[in-house]
Amino acid sequence: MKNNMRKWLLSLAFCIALCGMAGCGKTSDSPEDTGQQGKDTVQESEKPQASESETEEEFEISELKGVPSDYSKEENWMRLPEITHEVDTIYLYPTSYLDDSENAKPICDIDNEAVRARARDVYENQGTVFEESTNVFAPYYRQSNIYAVGGLSHEELEKYQLNEQRTDVYAALDYYFENYNEGRPFMIAGHSQGSIMTKIVLGEYMQAHPEYYERMVAAYPIGFSITEDWLLEHPYLKFAEGADDTGVIVSWNTEGKGNQGQSNLVVEPEALSINPINWKRDDTYADFDENLGSRLLNEETGEYEIVKGVADAQVDTERGVVICTAENVEYSPAELFGPESLHGHDYDFYYENLRENVKTRVQAYMKQ
Repeated sequence: MKNNMRKWLLSLAFCIALCGMAGCGKTSDSPEDTGQQGKDTVQESEKPQASESETEEEFEISELKGVPSDYSKEENWMRLPEITHEVDTIYLYPTSYLDDSENAKPICDIDNEAVRARARDVYENQGTVFEESTNVFAPYYRQSNIYAVGGLSHEELEKYQLNEQRTDVYAALDYYFENYNEGRPFMIAGHSQGSIMTKIVLGEYMQAHPEYYERMVAAYPIGFSITEDWLLEHPYLKFAEGADDTGVIVSWNTEGKGNQGQSNLVVEPEALSINPINWKRDDTYADFDENLGSRLLNEETGEYEIVKGVADAQVDTERGVVICTAENVEYSPAELFGPESLHGHDYDFYYENLRENVKTRVQAYMKQ
């Protein structure tokens, strides 16, 4: 399985330049604070969009694990942008901790340089999609080792992310809103493990901070599952219905037809997806020529290029995924994602359509 995993990871954009390096994914020699236990709370506040009687109740975040990383230190931010736009994006990168050594920590240290290098690499093929329309902030955060969580169920995986990973993301958000945001509208986006963290933020942090949530243009937890049941548990949240609604969640998981009925680590029952080409929730097919361009690495030049005609899209409304019939692609490992998962292409296959959609939602929000 490890060989298959490494083959897949090499196919992902964020591992292209780095996963072949010796010692890739090893932890740093800094002291470990992963096992520390502690509790902390953030500002108590009213539940968003609650009834008049419910607003009298306070929602509290508690049981944060370990000591939060210090986000007053600029080195704990992958990206602190120059402010040139009216809207921000907080971007949370996917799993970049890939240490299969015998003594590997289950959760990495904040200063793990191999993880940071991969995070910077993946940003180039994901986070850049938000740069044309927003100021992109990207914190480093402690992550789960892919080899520690690969065998977990959906429920176990989401629960495991409530450890130091959640502590760091909340601390980064606290510092961002208190010191960098200056009242601007914002988006929050992620992929894979970063989208699990985005989902946790939407379901808890934003409930504790309605004063922030009311300024959210949209959330993009791509590459993990938002489900009908979860939305019922969080009635102040809503899933996108089109290309220009705001304050909504925009998400999808990309698969080939051969994944029907197969287990996928990131696809939960009753998952929801929106078509990343035509921005419809139904099964209206979007052809290859409707795709504005995929962002792929040219292995000869070492540069990313926009390529048309690579991917189509159609929502499977029963499974809750986007079906893509692209040919000559390398699928994600079947052990984790099923035989025809395109998890590693959730962003890059639909890069130009997503970039335009970010612009559309920003413009729609600013017109309100």
